[in-house]
Order: sequence, then C-alpha cells, then structure tokens
Amino acid sequence: MRSHVLHIPLGKKEPMPSLDGAVVLVTGANGGIGTHFVQDALARGAVKVYATARSPRAWDDDRIVPLTLDITDRASIDAAVAAAADVTVLVNNAGAIPPSASLLDVTEADIRANMETNFFGPVFLARAFAPILAAKKGSVLIDVHSVASWYAFGGAYSASKAALWSATNSLRIEFAPMGVHVTGVHMGYVDTGMAAHADGPKMLPTQLVTTVYDAVEAGEYEVLADELTKGVKAALSGPVEALYPDLHSTDT
Repeated sequence: MRSHVLHIPLGKKEPMPSLDGAVVLVTGANGGIGTHFVQDALARGAVKVYATARSPRAWDDDRIVPLTLDITDRASIDAAVAAAADVTVLVNNAGAIPPSASLLDVTEADIRANMETNFFGPVFLARAFAPILAAKKGSVLIDVHSVASWYAFGGAYSASKAALWSATNSLRIEFAPMGVHVTGVHMGYVDTGMAAHADGPKMLPTQLVTTVYDAVEAGEYEVLADELTKGVKAALSGPVEALYPDLHSTDT
C-alpha cells in the first residue's frame, strides 16, 4: 500500500530577503541577544529598528526607535502595530524562563505565565503584524526558539519553546504564499544573564545574531546555531531513550 504524504505548496519562490533597507522590530531588545539584533541589523543596512521592551531604554542612535511593548498584553500589541506600520522584519526574540525546570514543582501560574511570554506572545504578535508584513515584498519573520524546543530539560520552558517551534512551522506555510520568509532559530546556551546559571559552552550573542542574519539573507528556513543543537535534532529520529539515557536507570 502506498503511503500518502500531505503536500502543501509553499508558493512561488521569492527573492532572497535582505536586511539592507529593512525596517526591523525586535522584541526583548534590552537583553544581550536583543541588543545585537538591533545593532547588527543597522550594520547590515537597516534604515530603522524599533527596539521594544516593557520598559524600553534610550539608544544613542536616531535610527533606533524605543517602543513600549508587552507581548503578553493585547492592547500593547495593538499599539505597537499602530506605531510601527512600516515594519518589514519582525524578530520574535523576547522570552522568559520559569523559576523551576520541573513541571511537577512549578506553580500553575508560572506555567501559564511562561506560555504567555514564550508562545502566545510571539504567535499573537506575528498574527497582528501579518497584514503589514504581507503588504511588503521580502518581509521576514524570525522566531527565536532554543534547543529546548527538542530537548526537554527545561520543564515549562521546553514545552513553551516546543509549542513555538510548531507554530513557526505553521506560520511558515501560511506566510509563504504571501511572500513572507519565516526563519526559526535553535541554539544552546548563549552567554547572557538568562543563562548565567548554566555550566558548559556558551555562544556569544554576537555569534548567534550573525549566524541568524546570515541564514535569513541566504533564504534559510531554520538555524541550528551550534553542534549541541544539531546533535539533538538528529537524535529526534531515534528512540526516545537514546536522547534521554537516564531513562535506562529507572527500568526494573
């Protein structure tokens, strides 16, 4: 019996996206990764960058527009859409980690709050900006996930990033016929305050952002930013106990 694979056409191939001449909006712009998304976009020729945060900071550059945005608040999203109607590149970078990596120990409120920031916020922001992005040729959506999308070491954090990864795949299919390019970003630890507690190798924020923007301008759909992430994704096709060898120690 022949198997049937669902085929969804992605539409006509558009020219490679570019940061040159782009108008970029970056969420979580105050953080280490967000700051480099802002600065590196300008270095690649972006004419304007909306640097958003719940409490935006001042920037010593007229091309950078500080913009208040709480991605968990619908009214704040609507206000950002009204203020930034010229956006051509949307970078969903903002994220949060819960106080515990345990789904059993963390509170229900913390789980819901993490999903609001890491899943609902980026998805609703992409939906809100969809008409703006679709109206301009060569527009781009960048969703920052994590190796945690595929590796469940982070409890609610991993669950929220896995959900965002799935949503990004769906958005990619829906945006493609509109000429909007969607790139998902996966990486291990990055040397920022969010990963200060973690041991082991860490990417520099500038390395990550350079890799991401290079991939976008090459027309790539997915970024596997380090060897850890490449290894984890490759392991997804194997048995679950191969990815989580500690499971063997619980067998009786």
